[in-house]
Amino acid sequence: MGAWITEAGNVILFLLGGSSRLAVAMESGPNMLTPICLVENINEQLSVNQQAIQILDQISQPVVVVAIVGLYRTGKSYLMNRLAGKNNGRNPRVQMSNLPRECIRHFFPRRKCFVFDRPTNDKDLLANIEKVSEKQLDPKFQEQTNIFCSYVFTHARTKTLKEGIIITGNRLGTLVVTYVDTINSGAVPCLENAVTTLAQRENSAAVQKAADYYKQQMTQQVKFPTDTLQELLDVHAACEREAIAIFMEHSFKDENQEFQKMLVKSIASKKEDFLLQNEESSVQYCQAKLNELSKALMESISAGSFSVPGGHKLYTDEKEKIEQNYWQVPRKGVKAREVFQIFLQSQAAIETSILQADKALTDREKAVAAERAKKEVAEKEQELLKQQLQEQKQQMEAQEKTLKENIAQLKEKLEKEREEILKEQNMMLEHKLQTQKNLLEEGFKKKSEEMNAEINQLKNKIDTAKTDNRSWIARTLDSLGSAIISAVVPADGKIFDLVVKGVGSLFKNKSK
Repeated sequence: MGAWITEAGNVILFLLGGSSRLAVAMESGPNMLTPICLVENINEQLSVNQQAIQILDQISQPVVVVAIVGLYRTGKSYLMNRLAGKNNGRNPRVQMSNLPRECIRHFFPRRKCFVFDRPTNDKDLLANIEKVSEKQLDPKFQEQTNIFCSYVFTHARTKTLKEGIIITGNRLGTLVVTYVDTINSGAVPCLENAVTTLAQRENSAAVQKAADYYKQQMTQQVKFPTDTLQELLDVHAACEREAIAIFMEHSFKDENQEFQKMLVKSIASKKEDFLLQNEESSVQYCQAKLNELSKALMESISAGSFSVPGGHKLYTDEKEKIEQNYWQVPRKGVKAREVFQIFLQSQAAIETSILQADKALTDREKAVAAERAKKEVAEKEQELLKQQLQEQKQQMEAQEKTLKENIAQLKEKLEKEREEILKEQNMMLEHKLQTQKNLLEEGFKKKSEEMNAEINQLKNKIDTAKTDNRSWIARTLDSLGSAIISAVVPADGKIFDLVVKGVGSLFKNKSK
């Protein structure tokens, strides 16, 4: 047994030796280059050609799989070469039998059959069919070949597994490696196990791709420090939404949404990093501006300029001027109030000392001035606390948006997958009904009656899926919601209570 792959632009071709041929093409035309081996049989041991796998791995577009089955020396290689636009891809040495009619009907629900005459009646030419020019082939066979090739390039559908999983070049490469490794180990290949292996790889890559995209977009769009926390959270929400969409596009069979939960945690961690960078940038910027604005004040304090009668008034005037200029500085960021509050606290002892040394003020005036300074500090603390509470609320709203966005996109994906499953099951039902009809018409009454159990079982499965799948989707969304809450929201405090309350409302709306 051997296998061959040809690549040219967006077209690839596989030939599986013996009595079968497997072709994969990307609907961009028949012109291909020289084939290379995909699956080799060396001393009755199967192995995968890594060069071929590398070619497949670079193909992210959907692919079409074409299978040609026939006896040895019946023109399979020629058909593959015609698909590839060549007339030279080598005779395999191992023969395979034709599958029985029942197997073809069972494993190929949707099929298009072509009948071919012999390529030539000349035995010598037939023995070397790969080297024969088209002029030496039977005209009727050539016409049949043209019809076949035209159909494949016009009507062949993208290879799709159960649940609407589209097979790309790199996914097909992973499946091939998994199958060959399983066969070589002596085990029986299982599609479900192969798909699970494929899903693990693809979903891990999808998490990384989505997380990297989030970080890249945030880095490009956020200019530190942001004027407000909300400004950064708005950018975060947009980047997170796009990152989740990327994950949904590239992931499949994410059992229990384990990989989506990983993405949520990854984005939450990266968001915290950006929040921290934003705060640090604001602190550094505000501190630098305050140092610049208060330079003259600090020099006057050191020179004793305020240690004179009326010095307290001079000091407060200078301090108010610094405050006015400070608040006029644009884009100081989220730590502007906190940095200024620290500045005021650092000046409290100095102001008290200047106030007490000011001989121009009576004791009563000094007491009033001290009380006024104390009140001013308290007001500033209240403003800072108000800002912090507002930012906590914004954080809570951002976390709720994260929850809603993940649930909304997962719900949309699950519903599409559900529709694909029902569509596939209905097509299988139509196929079985048609097969039953054909068997009856061909005189196989007993076999036709035996299919009744299969048909009834499939009908029940479809009816059950229509109802059970909706409740399954709801349970899945509830589970994801709980996981997201534990991943991005603290386990205690008012913020957690508010988010849980919001999530409960969300689930009620979702189930309606």
